[in-house]
Amino acid sequence: MNEQVSGAGPTRILVIDDSNTIRRSAEIFLKQGGHEVALAEDGFDALAKLGDFHPDLVFCDILMPRLDGYQTCAIIKRNPQFSGVPVIMLSSKDGLFDKARGRMVGSQDYLTKPFTKDQLLQAVIQHRP
Repeated sequence: MNEQVSGAGPTRILVIDDSNTIRRSAEIFLKQGGHEVALAEDGFDALAKLGDFHPDLVFCDILMPRLDGYQTCAIIKRNPQFSGVPVIMLSSKDGLFDKARGRMVGSQDYLTKPFTKDQLLQAVIQHRP
């Protein structure tokens, strides 16, 4: 069992990305950091898992089929049960427009892919409730 950075127990993190590689990398990095992880391959999958998993933090890819990251984030934020959960957008583009649009739908931060283990774990520490 890995040591927690703070003594509050593991952070429950939902990772939403249509890339299997990104999902698996995030899962490995986050579990090495001592966190509990659930994976979703798109927005619909994520919304189905939200109620069962009750994440403390969500990483959400922007470009996904069916329901994109902006729509997914907006739906999460409109649900009173999850409106306080920090959402961090993931994108392969480091664009000002994407960051602004993410903030408009309620995301707390923005991480550019590919991310490092340190970047991912730092984001968790920074946004952990």
